[in-house]
Amino acid sequence: MSRLQLTQRFCLFLKQAPGLGLVTAAGVFVAASPAWAHHPFGSEVPTNGIEGFLSGVGHPVIGVDHLAFVVTAGLLAAVVGWGLLIPAAFVLASWAGTGLHLAGASLPASELCITASVAIFGSLLAMKQRPQTMVVVALSAIAGIFHGYAYGEAVVGAEMTPLLAYLLGFATIQTVIAAAAYGAAKWLGAAKENGALTLRFAGFTLAGVGAAFLSSVVLG
Repeated sequence: MSRLQLTQRFCLFLKQAPGLGLVTAAGVFVAASPAWAHHPFGSEVPTNGIEGFLSGVGHPVIGVDHLAFVVTAGLLAAVVGWGLLIPAAFVLASWAGTGLHLAGASLPASELCITASVAIFGSLLAMKQRPQTMVVVALSAIAGIFHGYAYGEAVVGAEMTPLLAYLLGFATIQTVIAAAAYGAAKWLGAAKENGALTLRFAGFTLAGVGAAFLSSVVLG
């Protein structure tokens, strides 16, 4: 299955998920822009603050594996509690991951870990029993390092102003998307039977999306 087909399936899921209006719009944006790969400026390094911010906003949205994880983290946060701690851990760790990339560090199998994180978090969301909050927070932080490492590729060689704007951009969009997913889950009623079943279905769907991404990485 091609990346474009996976993108279209993920976007279809987002359209069917009640309350995820912002994320749905992002999914449609992804489906309409498959040629942009992982950020709006292709292989060009941002040269000013505006380009840096827009590139930072675009990368987690156009990269459907990143988008799927952020959505799942927001939904899972509503299930396990402690507010937005889970996506916050992810965002902060993604900064660290970007820093590692810019410092020249090498993270092995980063794409494998990124796609696996979507499958794992989807599976956690699908579980009938709530997972331990601090375990999920720790896993979210680990995932953030790998996602952030991938984000760093877009700003290798960038000057300080566009670099800082890029960091602000991807932190902002990830927080907004996760908060929208969290709010949608709360609106559905994560603690109520019908709402819980809907979120578990979302978890199975997102786990399937992650597994499809993972297989595409493993099989090439």
